[in-house]
Amino acid sequence: MARSVAAGVAAGAAQAPRTPRWSAPEPAPWPMRALALVVALVVTGPALAPGYVLLRDMVFVPRQDLDLDALGLGGTLPRAVPVDAVMGVLTAVVPGQLLQKAVLLALVYAAVLGAARLVPPAADGRRGAAAAVAGLVYGWSPYLAERLLLGHWTHLLAFAALPWIARAALRVRDGVPRALPALVLALAPAALSPTGSLLAAGVVLAVLGRRAGRALVAVLVLSLPWLAAGLLHPSGGGSDPTGVAAFAARAEHWGGSVLSVLGTGGIWNAGAVPPSRASVMAPVLTVALVALAVAGWAATRPLRGPARGLLVLGGVGVLLGCAGTLPGLAGLLEVTVAHVPGGGLLRDGQKWVAWWALPLAVGAGLGVRSLGALARERAGRGAAAGVVVAGLLLPLLAVPDLAWGVGGRLQPVTYPDDWARVRAAVAADPQPGDVLVLPLGAYRAFAWNDDRTVLDPAARWLPRPVVTDDTLVVGELTVAGEDRRARAARAAVDDPAALARLGVGWVLVERGTPGPAVPPEIAALPAVVTGPDLVLHRVPGAVDAAGPAPVRVTAVVLAHALAAGAVVGSALWIMRSASTVPARRRPRGKRVKE
Repeated sequence: MARSVAAGVAAGAAQAPRTPRWSAPEPAPWPMRALALVVALVVTGPALAPGYVLLRDMVFVPRQDLDLDALGLGGTLPRAVPVDAVMGVLTAVVPGQLLQKAVLLALVYAAVLGAARLVPPAADGRRGAAAAVAGLVYGWSPYLAERLLLGHWTHLLAFAALPWIARAALRVRDGVPRALPALVLALAPAALSPTGSLLAAGVVLAVLGRRAGRALVAVLVLSLPWLAAGLLHPSGGGSDPTGVAAFAARAEHWGGSVLSVLGTGGIWNAGAVPPSRASVMAPVLTVALVALAVAGWAATRPLRGPARGLLVLGGVGVLLGCAGTLPGLAGLLEVTVAHVPGGGLLRDGQKWVAWWALPLAVGAGLGVRSLGALARERAGRGAAAGVVVAGLLLPLLAVPDLAWGVGGRLQPVTYPDDWARVRAAVAADPQPGDVLVLPLGAYRAFAWNDDRTVLDPAARWLPRPVVTDDTLVVGELTVAGEDRRARAARAAVDDPAALARLGVGWVLVERGTPGPAVPPEIAALPAVVTGPDLVLHRVPGAVDAAGPAPVRVTAVVLAHALAAGAVVGSALWIMRSASTVPARRRPRGKRVKE
């Protein structure tokens, strides 16, 4: 009798539906694809008009050259490596403004859809409303709004890639065929910047744990361009520790900086904060969202493996996000930034909140699923629908002005004709000499760009190396730059002969933008292009600037080649495996006459 009962239990267990794998494909993918597209269009709408959105660090130009600066062999630290090299290749084929629109649309779409796909499926294999909530929490978030207003599109590429990286890592963990090359392709957008590489490495380690060896090697290979350029940089890779205080998270509302960070906000630049973040209800909505995520993870038992790893990673993200405001940790960060090569990556702590956004979004989706099931059981379908609607509204109410280009602030403009004239003049001159840009300063505020603060476009517009002052002014704090040549040019700005000895053959004066007055010695130089927006002066007697050491060039170029080879090889691996047709087998029992 006991044996028959045991056999019956075993048979019932065998017939019971198994819980789908976390990485299982979505059987009904189109509703979330449609929602992600709608969100992407609503967020980026104004930016899709003709022209370029030039806002703080977001600078696109019609054609960017693949030069020493793009490869990380210039004077500044390689913060835009290898993305500038990739842009140099892409803009040779696609006009810069079309590329910008595609990037902005794609990153919002990928963020929403990726977070939706990262939600574990329910027992029926579907993700349903939980996916929609997770997608909105992640892709319609203060983090995305504030980084858009800072122009940190490379950070947002990494942010959008994180859920896809986590999903690909889950497939590696499950032993799915071709999962490793798929993970490499998911890592590629994040690896376009140093910060993105580190964000990606954290997610890989959180999901795979002790099995992360091969995946971390892939991250390392893709990070070689900026690692080689940074380690071999003449400055030694150190940064001004003042940046820790300058870039520390700040309180956006009465809830304080910690609650701002928990809501994925807390950006250090007050000008990049949507007005809604200062509302009285913002902290309340944050608490409700965090509580929903806690309820979702609490209903997921047992919490182990990737789930536990993502939660730990999220905690690390919150800790780093708040570190600049905590006395003990702030001091440790200052030492790290000043003396550890590449330590400057840690000074903007709020960007690591991307790690927290992942478990927050997935947990919120799981919370809606578990609370909806409870409401349906106790009060019927109407109550369950109310839970879903509340879950969908929470992220929208938390930052309603993300709609339509963050309240219309992503407005495209057209470069004045002077920029094309200057580029043509510099490109046509066979004489040596790089370009110094005045007034001194890293950022500009052009009248033709509605006086919005923007990183000087000259370095990407012109076909020669550009010397710009990389000193940053954040509020009342001044953060020293790392470019030694820029410091020398600043000291010799009123001495054309000294500039010529530094290898400066041109001085570009950008009119109508704040900054120190142009020295009369520069204004007296011969003007090659004179326009309402730009004046280009020729510095006589310029010599060739000292180039990077051959060892540095070889190492950096090889690093770029290895990273590009890894991406191309992974794509070819997947394509070849997917297109392989098995050979036909001869039917058994039949003989073939020879």
